[in-house]
Amino acid sequence: MPKVAVYDIAGKQAGEIELNESVFGVEVNEALLHQAVVMQLASQRLGTHSTKTRGLVRGGGRKPWKQKGTGRARAGSTRSPIWVGGGVTFGPQPRSYAFKMPRKQRRLALKSALSAKLTEGELVVVDSVNFEQPKTKNVVQMLNDFSAASSKALIITADIIDSVEKSSRNIPGVKAIGSQGLNVYDILYHDKVFITKDAVTRIEEVLASWQMHAIF
Repeated sequence: MPKVAVYDIAGKQAGEIELNESVFGVEVNEALLHQAVVMQLASQRLGTHSTKTRGLVRGGGRKPWKQKGTGRARAGSTRSPIWVGGGVTFGPQPRSYAFKMPRKQRRLALKSALSAKLTEGELVVVDSVNFEQPKTKNVVQMLNDFSAASSKALIITADIIDSVEKSSRNIPGVKAIGSQGLNVYDILYHDKVFITKDAVTRIEEVLASWQMHAIF
């Protein structure tokens, strides 16, 4: 099992922790990571684009001119798709872009993302993250102590901590989430991932226990 250092929020080492190899030490599957990111971004698309077909455009009920004898091309409606102001042929209609991945693939993608960050040295385990009051300067000081002030940072706690979330929201590129909101896109998007010991335990309970159930 990979063993990593545990730091306090001041950037000083406070101990070590052994990470579950089945969660933080899997082979990185880039194709699966790509699919998971596309799935997540596709589900965020509104899909509200809409165009009017010739049947939806107002007007055009009367034949513009008689069929024969005018010298002009025959026409049955001013709302034909070939007319200016007419309907649109095969235009976009409201739709959902969301699609689903099997649960096994989604969890393997999470493991791949966490393992990739650990391999790159961008995963930092901290003893705990909590502030008495929500103040932006608390997170700024924490990032400075880890020499990550100019990095996009993700802070993962076991549960959503109000003071941490509010202290992070005003800093561009910094985000705080609970372990239940863990997702592949956020892990890969941010340069540094700070994760508390409690969050590590919570994540390993879910992903590693699922691995055992899959085996047996």
